[in-house]
Amino acid sequence: MSVICNKKRKTEKNAEYIYCNYCVAGHLKWMNNISIREDIERMECVTLSPYATLSIHSRGRDDPEEQCDIRPVFQRDRDRILHSKSFRRLKNKTQVFLTPKGDHYRTRMSHTLEVSQNARTIAKALRLNEDLVEAIALGHDLGHTPFGHAGENILNEIYEGGFKHNEQSVRIVEKLEKDGAGLNLTWEVRDGILNHQTSLMPHTLEGKIVRLSDKIAYINSDFDDAIRAQLLCEDDIPLEIRKTLGFDTKSRLNHMIHNIITNSMDKDDIMMSGESAQAMKELRRFMFENLYKNPVAKSEEVKAKAMLEQLYHYYMDHIDELPDKLLVMLDNGEDRGRIVCDYISGMTDQYAITKFHEYFVPVAWEIDGY
Repeated sequence: MSVICNKKRKTEKNAEYIYCNYCVAGHLKWMNNISIREDIERMECVTLSPYATLSIHSRGRDDPEEQCDIRPVFQRDRDRILHSKSFRRLKNKTQVFLTPKGDHYRTRMSHTLEVSQNARTIAKALRLNEDLVEAIALGHDLGHTPFGHAGENILNEIYEGGFKHNEQSVRIVEKLEKDGAGLNLTWEVRDGILNHQTSLMPHTLEGKIVRLSDKIAYINSDFDDAIRAQLLCEDDIPLEIRKTLGFDTKSRLNHMIHNIITNSMDKDDIMMSGESAQAMKELRRFMFENLYKNPVAKSEEVKAKAMLEQLYHYYMDHIDELPDKLLVMLDNGEDRGRIVCDYISGMTDQYAITKFHEYFVPVAWEIDGY
């Protein structure tokens, strides 16, 4: 049984509304050998919110390609990110605590998965595009360096062109993955990845969901890790914040997600109530003052920064030791410092330590005989 979508949808050019003719066309072709992808796209028109970003309305890819017969474009983007090498390396990159020995501390990958889960919960409740949300969430931190923000900060200091992990994430999916071919993702996914930071704003509601879900994830999960590390306890959070958001991590996570859903339902924006938004802002400030700048939690960052700085200068002087795929980009006119940043930022924590030992730590002389 088929259903004609009679919802009204905004056009990008103006504020007028139009009926989604695609759904009517889908109805006419029903049971007439349409592909699985086309049927999924038609059902998006029927079931998603008028404010959702439909797969058929994507601005597309930089390099047009033939459509998949099963997966709409955003689902296909999600799969490409999930199967990328950059994504797999996230499991061995720092979230907050550098190379922690405990099994239960978050890594950059577990943080990414938590962002994705939070974002999908919100998107599902608001009837927005879950595939787009998940693709943005899984790709938003691909450009993070080894040793977390410590690595990002030192590369930003020493490379004259500057380094920001959100821009690097886009560079990875556009130029670095697949030996320089890139993943050829849709505009909407790249926009969400680029603009997930606090000072920026994505152009889709799905991107805005990931932007907030990122903060919700690291505020709550990093505090949970801080408790595990015995650096903070629940009573350290100011009472007024806990009265608004909740008296434990689970309650705060639940409150923030529900608050976003309640205040964004049937609206063309993603938002929290004023009180909850302010409380979350205060909690984020508390985390920066008491964890992200905590001298105990960050005691090894000075060493990590010094190590990456020496690796940077080493590769600048020995550019031929970079992988061939990067050297090809250098031959094509890419900046030398940018290429070195590409290589270093792609390293896992342990690989950076290994390369530093290889170049800078003396090895004892060994010789057989007497």
